Amino acid sequence: MSLVRPEVRAALSQWREALYGAGVLALGLYWAFFTGGGLLHWVGYVVAAAGALLLVAGLQRGRFRMGGGGPGIVQVIEGRISYFGPLTGGAADLDTLTALTLDRRGKPAHWLLHRPDEPPLAIPLNAEGADALFDAFATLPGLPTERMLTEMHRASRHSVTIWEAPLRESTHLRLH
Repeated sequence: MSLVRPEVRAALSQWREALYGAGVLALGLYWAFFTGGGLLHWVGYVVAAAGALLLVAGLQRGRFRMGGGGPGIVQVIEGRISYFGPLTGGAADLDTLTALTLDRRGKPAHWLLHRPDEPPLAIPLNAEGADALFDAFATLPGLPTERMLTEMHRASRHSVTIWEAPLRESTHLRLH
């Protein structure tokens, strides 16, 4: 029997990295301002800076999580995103993606991973394991993370392109 209600446990789990960052930041600030100088004083500044970075990253991750419990399972293994859904599924390599779209027309909303010569892979935002997509999407060159997080929580019912692959130079040498 747990002493913590399931809703509280879910909220703490969603924001766990931010809570860790806040704890490290508080420890660093305590060391920096209340230890009376010495080496621990200077270490406190470094720990506080690390805590601030952890806090910012944790807030971004917390905003990305949509709770899970949705249809299907997402796996991210070595640059390949796989989705195993009840009706659809597929895999997409991160280095071959041409665009990332957030489609809010369905219920639940879906990520559309556009692949060359294949239909887009649709992944529900609340699929099990979908929080691993944050790290995968972060590797896309030039991805606007803050815009992605803002669009995820916007109430409109249209699709929006979050990221497009930069144009690639042809490796075929030309004479003229």
